Amino acid sequence: MKVRSQLANKVNVITLGCSKNLVDSEVLMGQLKANSFDVTHEAEKSDANIVIINTCGFIDNAKQESIDTILRYAEEKDAGRLEKLYVTGCLSQRYKDDLEAEIPQVDAFFGTLEMPQLLKALEANYMHELVGERMLTTPRHFAYFKIAEGCNRPCSFCAIPLMRGKHVDRPIEDLVKEAKRLAAQGTKELILIAQDLTYYGLQHYGERKLADLLRNLSDVNGIDWIRMQYAYPSQFPMDALDVMVERSNICHYLDMPLQHISDNMLKTMRRGISKRRTVELVDTIRQRVPDIALRTTLIAGHPGETEQDFDELYDFVEKTRFERLGIFTYSHEESTHSYSLEDNVPAELKQERADRIMELQQGISMELNEEKVGQTYKVLFDRKESGYFVGRTEYDSPEVDNEVLVPATPDTHVRLGDFATVQITDASDFDLYGKLV
Repeated sequence: MKVRSQLANKVNVITLGCSKNLVDSEVLMGQLKANSFDVTHEAEKSDANIVIINTCGFIDNAKQESIDTILRYAEEKDAGRLEKLYVTGCLSQRYKDDLEAEIPQVDAFFGTLEMPQLLKALEANYMHELVGERMLTTPRHFAYFKIAEGCNRPCSFCAIPLMRGKHVDRPIEDLVKEAKRLAAQGTKELILIAQDLTYYGLQHYGERKLADLLRNLSDVNGIDWIRMQYAYPSQFPMDALDVMVERSNICHYLDMPLQHISDNMLKTMRRGISKRRTVELVDTIRQRVPDIALRTTLIAGHPGETEQDFDELYDFVEKTRFERLGIFTYSHEESTHSYSLEDNVPAELKQERADRIMELQQGISMELNEEKVGQTYKVLFDRKESGYFVGRTEYDSPEVDNEVLVPATPDTHVRLGDFATVQITDASDFDLYGKLV
C-alpha cells in the first residue's frame, strides 16, 4: 500500500518501562534533534513518518505491553500511515530473533547498547560530543540521572543483566558536566538512577565512589535536591549517609529494594545478605538519618516461598513501617537461575500475598501521613490537575510516592517548578493536603 505524504524525518519515540529507559529515549532524541530530525515523544496524534519504540522486557506484564505496542504500530504501517518502524530496548535485546520472525513489519530491531546502529539505520550520525545531552521528557525542573549502566549482581530472579550487560560506571567528571548543563536549563532536582547505585565506582575507579559523586553533584549551582533510587542493600556504602547529613541538597530519601526478609528466600534469591544484616542495616540508616524516608520493593511468591517465609515478610513490614513500599508478584523469567526452579506458588496465592502486604502498607502509610498534619514542608510543585497544584516534599519521588495537593484558588499563587512552604492540613493513605504558608 502506498504511504501518504508526510513530513520527512519526523520521528515519534515511544518509551515503555522504567526511568532508565526514559533516559535512553531522551539521549536518543537529543541525537536525532542534532541530526535535524523533528522529534516528538509519545505524541497522541502524530504525523510522524517514523516510530521508534523503546521496549521493556522486565516481567510478563511489561513484555506484553511492549508486544502490544509493537503490534499496534505494525498495523499503522500496514495501513500506510507509517513509513518506518524501529524497535529498541530491553525486549528487543532479549528476544530479537523471535521478534524478527513474528513481526516482519518492523524495519529493524536493536539492543540496549546499539544506539549508534539505530542512528545509522536512520542515516543519522552518532555524535560523541553530545554524550550527556538529551531532550527532557519530564518537566524541566526534575530529571532522571543515570550514573551507570548494567548490573553485576547475581539475583536469581532477575533478567536485567541479560538485557543490560555488566555494570559500567559513568565517570564523575562526565556526570558533573551533565548536571551543570541540566541546571543551566532549569533543572532543580536530580533523581539518581542505575540498576545498582551502591556499586558505583567499582568498575571505573576500583572502589565505591557514591559518596564522592554525591559531594561533586551537591556542589553544582542550581541543584536543590539530589535523590537516590535503586540502592542495593548488600555492602551498602555507609559514607553516602554522611554526605546526606552534611549536604542540605541531598534528600533524606533512599529507595532500597529488599525483595524479601526470610533467610530461606534471601538465599534462594541470591541476594548476598541475611535477615539479621538487613534489619541491622535498616536500623543503622534510620539512626544516622533519623528523618529519612525509606522506600522498598518486595517480591511475593518466588519459587519455594512457604507460608512461614511469607509470615516473616509480613511481620517485617509491620514492624519496620517503611515510609514507602511496593510489591511485585514473582514472574518466571527464562534464562534466570530461578527459572530452573519449579514455579510452585499458584498465581492466585502470589496475588493474595501481595494484596495482604499492600493492605498492611496502606494502613502504615495512613498513620505516617496523619502524623504530618500540622507540620510544614518545602514542596516542589510539578503540575496543576483537577483544581489542585500538585507537588512533592524531599521525602517523595515522582510517580511512586506521596503527593502534596494545594487547592488552586484565585488567592493561591504557585509557579510550577518552584518551591514553596506548605502546611499539611489533611492526609489520606497516599496523599497529603495543605495550604501555602
